[in-house]
Amino acid sequence: MVQISSSDSAKRCRGRPQLRPDEATLAIIREAARQEFQDKGYEATSIAAVAERAGVSTKTVYRLVPNKAELFVGVITERINEFVEALDLGAIETLDAKAALTQMLIVFGNLTLEPRTVEMSRLVLGECRAFHEVGEAFYQGAIVRSSEAMAAVVRRLNDRGLIAVADPAEAVTLLRGMMIFDWQRAAMLGKRAVPTAEEIAQRAERCASLFLEGCAALAH
Repeated sequence: MVQISSSDSAKRCRGRPQLRPDEATLAIIREAARQEFQDKGYEATSIAAVAERAGVSTKTVYRLVPNKAELFVGVITERINEFVEALDLGAIETLDAKAALTQMLIVFGNLTLEPRTVEMSRLVLGECRAFHEVGEAFYQGAIVRSSEAMAAVVRRLNDRGLIAVADPAEAVTLLRGMMIFDWQRAAMLGKRAVPTAEEIAQRAERCASLFLEGCAALAH
């Protein structure tokens, strides 16, 4: 009988490929898909190309994501999940109105004004007519969901008596436009570079101040 030494056994174990969790593999696939979508557009992107860029088999992609539309939804959802996590409602609960709104707008600005998001917005606007699922995924997954998260902040400030806003959802629409509209459009059209973190923070504070001047709770 052939004896296998402990060192030989260890070498064999080290030579075996490590199994990667599906969650980690899916994150790699989504990042590859994001790059493919931005480089080639939605129509020209194929599952095979995404698999090649991700370094996995096409079979693996289809096992985790049923089709290209769902892959696009996943790319959008992943970015918004990061936004919702960064918008820490527990931390905001301890801040005054200006500090809370400023923090919320900084997180929002960092999400929407970074190059990846600007490119994705450009892609959606260019392809949503031909591919309805692209516009729907972006609207529901990005715009609606991020607005709901921001409205929760405004609603809580209302409940704490720090501001007086009749419609938190409408207030968020105004805040979003004030914070990013001109910068985002200019960046999408190639008229300016995306703003720096310092510029975003300064603008967030100015927007919060301007907003609060119009909705301050009246002293009793």
